[in-house]
Amino acid sequence: MASQAHFYLNWAKERIDEMDAVLETFEGKATQLTADARAVADKAVADLRAKRDAFFNDMKKQAEEGEAAWTQAKQQLESQWNGFQGEANKHFEKLVQQANQQRSAFEQIAAAQMKAWQEAAENMQAASAEFAADRRAKLEATAEQMKTEASAAQAKLQELAKAGAASWNVWSAALTESRAAFDRANQAAWDQFKRASAA
Repeated sequence: MASQAHFYLNWAKERIDEMDAVLETFEGKATQLTADARAVADKAVADLRAKRDAFFNDMKKQAEEGEAAWTQAKQQLESQWNGFQGEANKHFEKLVQQANQQRSAFEQIAAAQMKAWQEAAENMQAASAEFAADRRAKLEATAEQMKTEASAAQAKLQELAKAGAASWNVWSAALTESRAAFDRANQAAWDQFKRASAA
């Protein structure tokens, strides 16, 4: 039977993917800065990488734990995520100043979110194979719903990217909305999985 922690890992993996996209963006843009600005950017990247690594290490520690441990750990990980995100947003305006660079950063982070949606839906479908036909059908329907919601989120993000110049605050709000939709879909999948396991 699939691990109960599986769905919490979807949540944490989505955050890791976003953190990696942010770091990749910052590292790429830092090479375009003057020496003084680059020193500040390098320190910001190092600080963000340390936060990302702490999050990842704490996530790995919880990977084999049960639901109760994950519920508690998720609160701590959520706090770490918020710290990372707050720090990253402070630096976005400085490091990614031109609109086309902000757009590029937005697109990278949106792609990381979509990757997490896809992986979570695929994992749900894979987990459904362990159940009898009636329960499997409900889990597969949940996975399909997750894919549908992912497509809708992706369409919104792509529409915003195509719209052209927008402030980082607008793009950040869209990413936050998409992330919240992922969390709701992932929670619905987890609830369906628990019902199927209990039946």
